[in-house]
Amino acid sequence: MEHVINFKDMSTEKLLHILDTAEQIKRSPDRYADSLKGKKMYMLFEKTSTRTALSFGLGIEELGGIYFEQTWRDSNFMVGEVCDEVRYVGRNVDVIMARLKGNATLLEMAKWSTVPVINGCCNRYHPSQALADVMTVKELFGTYDVKMMYIGIRNNVLNSLADTLPRLGGKLWSMTPVINAPSTDEELMTSAAATGNFAELSPDMPREEFLSLVREMDVLYTDCWLDMEFFNDPAYAPVMEERMAKMMPYQINEEMLAGAHAVVMHDMPIHSGYEVSRETVEKNIDTILRQAENRRHAEKGLLYTMLGE
Repeated sequence: MEHVINFKDMSTEKLLHILDTAEQIKRSPDRYADSLKGKKMYMLFEKTSTRTALSFGLGIEELGGIYFEQTWRDSNFMVGEVCDEVRYVGRNVDVIMARLKGNATLLEMAKWSTVPVINGCCNRYHPSQALADVMTVKELFGTYDVKMMYIGIRNNVLNSLADTLPRLGGKLWSMTPVINAPSTDEELMTSAAATGNFAELSPDMPREEFLSLVREMDVLYTDCWLDMEFFNDPAYAPVMEERMAKMMPYQINEEMLAGAHAVVMHDMPIHSGYEVSRETVEKNIDTILRQAENRRHAEKGLLYTMLGE
């Protein structure tokens, strides 16, 4: 039994197999329409969701399976112990997808679960997003060997990009003036750098040097500057103000993109006027929506390799 909390222990060959399978399913959906018939998935949400809920739920249905969706607060995970609740859930389903706030809770679920656990997003990793991201890169460029720069907070999304693209032959740079401490995984960053395809840029580098590097990129990638569950919380306004001061020079906008040829990617939800300008969003909306749609296709590849092979 293999859980997917991140990709650190997954071979590059297995990662490529999942992506190749996702491409095949997207090209020939009818061929796989009953491939997971009789399989059941439990989806647990401690965090709000649009893309994760739709993509995993519709994804397993399109493969012939069914799902049951529950929020953390409506379940007895809220009041019981994870070790007991997850073993009960496993008596009813074939796989669990959990979108939780803390990685530690996911690890506890995986420790006790009798069925595979998929990380639908936590404070440290977002593996299903990274699958969709690299799938989109391959569709747009015909190869994973592209130059991508992530500009934003050092967070779970960057971690999972660094866990995938460099291993697939792509080159990844990160400009992260702010580090989200709960997301920190130095071991992962060290492993990514060891591929020779990942480098962290210093916010102290001269502006023109930074912009010159931007003009070399095929892809610029950004994410929201504050975790979505905190974005509209007044208690986090001081944190947002502090991050705004540090991050506004790194908003992806038409000024930054002058002379650049890169497409812009964003994992959504978007907060235009913060990490990216609305004008830039609209110019790249087809890419961003393709990226979001590919969540469903990438996850179908993941579910099929876990349950159907």
